[in-house]
Amino acid sequence: MANAVRFEGVYPILATPFDDRENVDLESFARVVSFMAEIGADGVTILGVLGESNRLVESEREALIRTAVTAASGRIPVVVGTSHRGTRAARELSRTAESLGADAVMVAPSREPVPSEQRVVEFFREAAEGISIPLVVQDHPASTEVHMSVPLLLRLVNEIPRVACIKEEAPPTPVRIAALRRGMTGRRVPILTGLGALYGLFDLEAGSGGFMTGFAFPEVLIAMVRAARNNRMDEARAIYTRFLPLIVFEQQPGVAVRKEIYRMRGLIASGQVRHPGVGLAPFLAEQLRGLLEKVLPGADITKPIVV
Repeated sequence: MANAVRFEGVYPILATPFDDRENVDLESFARVVSFMAEIGADGVTILGVLGESNRLVESEREALIRTAVTAASGRIPVVVGTSHRGTRAARELSRTAESLGADAVMVAPSREPVPSEQRVVEFFREAAEGISIPLVVQDHPASTEVHMSVPLLLRLVNEIPRVACIKEEAPPTPVRIAALRRGMTGRRVPILTGLGALYGLFDLEAGSGGFMTGFAFPEVLIAMVRAARNNRMDEARAIYTRFLPLIVFEQQPGVAVRKEIYRMRGLIASGQVRHPGVGLAPFLAEQLRGLLEKVLPGADITKPIVV
């Protein structure tokens, strides 16, 4: 039976590890999931943009879902990205994820040549058909090229009962979070934010319930959320300020930086990115090592860091 998902706190979006020949590394993947449970993450999200989901075949997706569910072992919920350009395909991917033990699915809208808010509503309504687990609406125009208005997002919340959370990643995120919270005069759902926590402090101030993102040091985000929950915003601000250079560095295009940090943390065996994605350039790798030494001097990053 699926876990009850509250969509508050920190849900790290996980990278998909490959070996040096670009084969999926399920052993490393299981290790990542277990690590997230051990450090106190509230759940994990797999097969998102960071997970290179568009570079996976169906059998690999299914193997990764099974591995995540087994490694989580009921300790934390597993949210599975099931986005697809086709409505029927998104629906079938969601049904498959549920059948394999997923606790929730995350779906982003499909871009059409002629934008239509009604078609977006239809897309999400049909994507939610036939599943009994929650659905997260991902608002990430940087990857989807779909710009959803606040009224459209509120309509999805009000009209589709399976919608249980909005993942807000359309800048300016604090403004949109505040507008969504004001607009939820009837049914209310949590709002989580992503973008590598780039605007994390400001999102929390605007009322975000936490993060669903791929920052490679989720312990930092967990500490920020706990401070914000206890109205210790000065503490949350100090944590954010300390780690902001690393947050910004990670936000460079592609997934190579985060995968290299995962490798350096001992979570995955290789930082390999699947073609046509590119790995980390030597100069960036050197910059990363220097930055980590400045932000976390002398720290053993293979162990959970103390914030």
